[in-house]
Formats: sequence, structure tokens, C-alpha cells
Amino acid sequence: MLSSPDPQSLATAVELAIAARSARLGRAAHAQIVKSLSPLIPSFLSNHLVNMYSKLDLPSAAASTLALDPAPSVVTWTSLISGAAQNGRALPALLHFTAMLRASVRPNDFTLPTTFKAAAALRHSLAGRQLHSFSFKSGLINDVFVACGALDMYYKTGLAWEGRQMFDEMPHKNIVIWNAVMTNAVLDGRPEEAIDAFINLRLSDECPNTISLCAFLNACAGASYLWLGAQLHAFVIQSGFDSDVSVGNGLIDFYGKCHCVDEARAVFDGMPTKNDVSWCSMIVVYAQNGNEEEAFKVYLDARREGMKPTDFMVSSVLTTCAGLSGLDLGRSVHAVAIRSCIDGNIFVGSALVDMYGKCGSIGDAEQAFREMPDRNLVSWNAMIGGHAHYGDAHMALAVFDEMINSGEVAPNYVSLVNVITACSRGGMTREGLDLFETMRERFGIEPRTEHYACVVDLLGRAGMEERAYEFIKEMPVRPSVSVWGALLGACRVHGKTELGRIAAEKLFEMDPQDSGNHVLLSNMFASAGR
Repeated sequence: MLSSPDPQSLATAVELAIAARSARLGRAAHAQIVKSLSPLIPSFLSNHLVNMYSKLDLPSAAASTLALDPAPSVVTWTSLISGAAQNGRALPALLHFTAMLRASVRPNDFTLPTTFKAAAALRHSLAGRQLHSFSFKSGLINDVFVACGALDMYYKTGLAWEGRQMFDEMPHKNIVIWNAVMTNAVLDGRPEEAIDAFINLRLSDECPNTISLCAFLNACAGASYLWLGAQLHAFVIQSGFDSDVSVGNGLIDFYGKCHCVDEARAVFDGMPTKNDVSWCSMIVVYAQNGNEEEAFKVYLDARREGMKPTDFMVSSVLTTCAGLSGLDLGRSVHAVAIRSCIDGNIFVGSALVDMYGKCGSIGDAEQAFREMPDRNLVSWNAMIGGHAHYGDAHMALAVFDEMINSGEVAPNYVSLVNVITACSRGGMTREGLDLFETMRERFGIEPRTEHYACVVDLLGRAGMEERAYEFIKEMPVRPSVSVWGALLGACRVHGKTELGRIAAEKLFEMDPQDSGNHVLLSNMFASAGR
């Protein structure tokens, strides 16, 4: 007579289903557990099952399995909460946490960090504060990972001041805490704060690790502190971190953003080990610095080295093709994406829409956009930008309205730049001005310098240079090079030499090294016969 499988072997079957990411194997293991052990299923097997369903993103099965456990433990509850949070269901994660408390199950030092993560994802500062209070009263805040979760929550819910206060009051700060402060400062666009934190870290007893170094490099790139990042590069070599692939990738990215392409290439060539991020970073450095041909060569080298095309790599190369206006190259990369089964990836799809739009193949851009299984804000912006590039204001406005009415995403500042640009190129002056004048009220978007430059271009193309000049003088922010450049370009087209001279003088003051402004002014006077 065949014996029933023992509980430990059944637990192993559940773990194998998790490793294989197979819901079919998981359900088969669950059925075997019920068949062999029901109704007295051991608590540790319930833990395994809830964990499996949570990790496989089967929330209903996870919740029903927990409900059938007469006394679910904190481990079981934590698996349910963690699965919801990790799979983007932040609100259910918080509701599960509340249900756990009502069931008189006390959270542990694994439960709270994942619940803080859910509160941060929802930008729910009230829930985050309540969790912090609970952590403090229960004494769990003394655990470094709980404290780090609370700190991260404050930064991500827009309460940076409270996060800094909490950090300052911590009696002991380890490297995880320091890294949380630096990483969040970089993500929030406060590179100076991240740099200060790194300097204080170096003055403490803690030693920086890979995450610390990468955060500092990102901060230096964000603040354009080339000299400071170069000093860190020397420290990286002295401390032996130059063999760390993540730090090497961070250095490539840093030098690229500081427009030091040769230094980035030297780091890349000197890396003892390269991964797909290394190759992608080098592609992006060349593409961002206007050397699309070299970017494409790096991609070909990566393929020759046996690197498999990832979504990041293909997206980067498609951006390169867009910069080259290389439609045929773009189509060949599109074919690679299809063969690699990554054409349905949202980032690859968005890059395809952008590439086809910038290469003037608006029909292919439209098809790629409509075939995307999911669309995000980048996808919508790429489609609007494609119509703007093509000069079809009516279609750009139609897609913009479709995006708003779909309820999928809300427009951001890039959306407004694209649609106002489309109005400018399509001669829809009134519509473009209406969008600019109502963007704060309708969409809660504060006008940036890019929007002001778009409006100057809009008025200039319509032959309204004087109004554009008055608009510039009334700007609440200092006009940028792009704003004065738009006015100078319009004056050249319409022969407004005196106004063009004013714009040119402003450009000479702001960017004396740009010889193109002198050429543009000279051409304007030549066209006017002066």
C-alpha cells in the first residue's frame, strides 16, 4: 500500500512551484496537501501555501487559504500583506494589516517594513504616521529594517522634513539607514542633501557600500559636480570597488550625464566584468551625448558578445535609432524585439512609438501604440509627440483628449509640451494658448520654462513676435536660452530685425560660447538686406 507524502515533501513541492513561477504546479501541490492531510493541515503548510499564492500574484487564492486556517500565524499574515504590496496592491495590503490587528495577531519586524512600503506607495501619510506610532509603542522601531521602512515612508509621502527629523533623532545609524536617506534625496531631486549625507557617512563609523557609492554618483550627476564625482572615482579605485559591476555602471552613467564620454568609455573598457546594464549604460551615454552611431556600434558589440536583448537594451537602441532618424535600423531592432518576445513590454512599446514617430513613420507609430497590451504615460506622450513631430495638431489634440477621457493616466508637463508644440507647428494658435492658460487649473501642472518656450514659438510662428516679446517680459521665471532662441528664430523668419537683435543680445549674455546664435543673427540681417 502506497504511503501518503509527508508534510515536508509537500512543502518542498510548494516551494518548487514558487521557483518555477507556476500556478498549475502550485494548485496541484495544494490539492495533494488537501487530499493527504485535510482537515488537519499543519500551520506551517498553510504558511507555505499563502506565501506561494501571494508570490504568484493570486490574491483571491491567498486570502481564501488564510481564511481556512483556524489560527493563522504572523508569518501567514505577513506573507499575505507582502504579496499584496510587492504586486502593486497597496490598499489591500493595508486592509490585510488592519484585519491582522483585529484578529489579535501581533506584527513582527518583517510585517511592518512591507506595510510601510504599502503606505508609501499610496502616498498615505496618515496611515504611515499611525504605523510609525504603532512601531514606536511596540518597540519594533528599534529594529533597523522597521526604522528604515518608516524613514522611507516619510520621504515617499512628501514628508521629507519629518523623515529628516526622525533620522536626526536616531541614536544609532547603520549603513541601511544612511543609504535610505541618500537614495530618497536623489529620487526627490535633492542631490545636495544626498552629498551632505554621504560626507557625514564618511565621518561616521560606517563604511559606504555599493548602494552608497551609486547614490553619491547619482547625486553628483544631478548636481553636475564633475570634480566631486571624479574624487569618488579615485576612492573607488583605492578601496577596491572598481571591480564591482554596479559601481562601474554608476560611474559610466555619472560621466555620461556630465558629458565626459571618453571617461565613461574608459571605465566601460576597464571593467573586468560587464552585465547587460553595463552595455545599456554605454549605449545611453553615446545616445544622450549626440553620438548615435557609436551607440549603435556598442549595441552590435553587445550582441556579438552574446548579450541577450533585454527590454532596457532594446528601448535604449530604439531611442538611438530615433536620434539617427534611422527608420530601417529601427525596424530591424523591432524585429529583434519580436523574436525575443519583448515587443509587448511597455517600455519597448513606448520606445517603438517614439522611434516611429520621430522617424516620420506615423502610421507605424500609431499601429505600435494601438497594439500595446498596456499603455502608460510615456506611451501616450510618445504618440502625442509623434503627431507633434509630424505637424498634425488635430491628431495630437485628439490623442491628448483620448488620454484624458480614458482615465488610464493623467497628463504631466511633457504631455503639455508635446501638445502645445503640435499646436505651434499646426498653426492652432488659439488652442495652444488656451491649453497653456488653463494647464494649472485643469491639470494641476505648473508651467515650466519649456512651456514658456513653446508659447513663444507658438506666437512667433503665427507672426506675433511683439506679443511674444511682451509675454517674455511678463514671465514669472527668468527666460531661458530656449525662450530667447525661439523668439530669435521667429524674428529671422519674419524679418523683425530690431526685436531679433534684442533676443540675440540676451542669448550672447547667457551663452557666449554658442556660435550658432551669431550665425542666426547674421543670417537675419542678410535676409533683411542689412
